Amino acid sequence: MSPSTIPRITILGSLNIDLVSYVPHHPLPGETLTSSHFTTSPGGKGANQAVACGKLSHHSSDLSLPPTASVSMLGAVGNDAYGKILLESLSSYGVDTQGVSVRQDGKTGIAIIVVDEPSGQNRIILSPESNHSLLPADFKKLPDPRPDLLIMQLEIPFDTVMQALEAAKEDRVPVLLNPAPAQELPESAYAGLAHLIVNETEASILSGCPESDLDHVAGLESVAGIFLGRGVQNVVITLGGRGVYYATKSGSKALVQALKANVVDTTAAGDTFVGSYALAVVNAGKAQFDIDAAVQAANRASSITVSRKGAQTSIPWKDELQ
Repeated sequence: MSPSTIPRITILGSLNIDLVSYVPHHPLPGETLTSSHFTTSPGGKGANQAVACGKLSHHSSDLSLPPTASVSMLGAVGNDAYGKILLESLSSYGVDTQGVSVRQDGKTGIAIIVVDEPSGQNRIILSPESNHSLLPADFKKLPDPRPDLLIMQLEIPFDTVMQALEAAKEDRVPVLLNPAPAQELPESAYAGLAHLIVNETEASILSGCPESDLDHVAGLESVAGIFLGRGVQNVVITLGGRGVYYATKSGSKALVQALKANVVDTTAAGDTFVGSYALAVVNAGKAQFDIDAAVQAANRASSITVSRKGAQTSIPWKDELQ
């Protein structure tokens, strides 16, 4: 595959440094815990999804080998040591960082993460900092060259995401939206949206249905149908250990079972899923997109991520899936 024919993925989103503590259980109100392990590592949903796209399109042994997709990041960091670490990390995984602004008077975003070691489940507190310096006026037009897929989340200002979504529609660039952390979206956000990937909580908040509706297939079909009715072409609902439900505008739908995994840390599992799925989208090219195969592959990649500690370091490379 020549450089001119390699598909392009652009991720607009957050870049944070993760401060992670591993504890025997999540602390109760007023409780002080001693962590068994503490790490400082690059993170942020935007950066994690960019790294997932980068690693899953490259062989770990040689970044000079042609990737299956060209990946670029749009975002902002502060003029500090954390910002430098994030940029170096992205580059080391084959992600183009020319679109990441360094705010001279700003600080890099911080995520404080507490991981319950027995279950691997995490709780996160975000301090956006420079991530919130990304303004709607910056994205009235998408930067050249136009990507084959734009990926966004909601860890940067909401109005900026909505503006970039409109710009993508004008340029006919397909968008994969992962609306996390969840908040209600205007009806216009769904119209023509190519891919919506949500977890159970996000699906409940965005659909207006109780989360208990997602406990059975009939409820999943109903909730997915709400999004399809609003104009989404492909809806994917991740269900943790229960698997993944998908439904498409063309009528395809299924509950795909989760793969068995030794869950150590769920950080970046969802981001790995998004990255793997996105690569399947762009590599389909003009052929029919096989959403079932895309979900199966994304499940496989995510099962590796949850078996390791960390965020970006836990995401597998392309050759680790072979």
